[in-house]
Amino acid sequence: MPDYRRAWHPGGTYFFTVNLLQRQGNDLLTRHVDLLRQTVRSVRKRHPFHIHGWVVLPDHLHCVIELPPEDADFATRWRLIKMEFSKAMPRGEKLSAVRIRRGERGIWQRRYWEHLIRDEADYRAHMDYVQ
Repeated sequence: MPDYRRAWHPGGTYFFTVNLLQRQGNDLLTRHVDLLRQTVRSVRKRHPFHIHGWVVLPDHLHCVIELPPEDADFATRWRLIKMEFSKAMPRGEKLSAVRIRRGERGIWQRRYWEHLIRDEADYRAHMDYVQ
C-alpha cells in the first residue's frame, strides 16, 4: 500500500487538485457548479477556511485555501465536500465491487493532490495556476 505523506501545518495555505473518478468526457463539475458552491459554503460554515483562489474544470478542480490558526485538518473538509456533493447527486454511475462493498459512490477519486505553500513565490505560482 502506498505511503501517503501529508503536510499538516496549522493555519497553512494549501494548493489542492481534486479529480472526478471518471475523467474522460465528464463535465459533472461544471454542469453542477452551483451544487458544488453550495456544498463548499455549507462545509465552510462548520469548518472555516479562506479561499484565495478556486477554479472548477469539467472533471477536476484546483484551489488555494488557507486554514484557520491552530487548524490543520483539511482532510475533514475534503471528505465532507466530496460526501455532501455526492449525496446530492442522483445515483446512476457505474460502481466497482469494492465501492459497492464500502458503500461509496463512483463520483470522486479517493485521493487528492495537496501541496503546502512554502513562501510568497510559491503562493504566486499556484495562484497564477488557478486563474
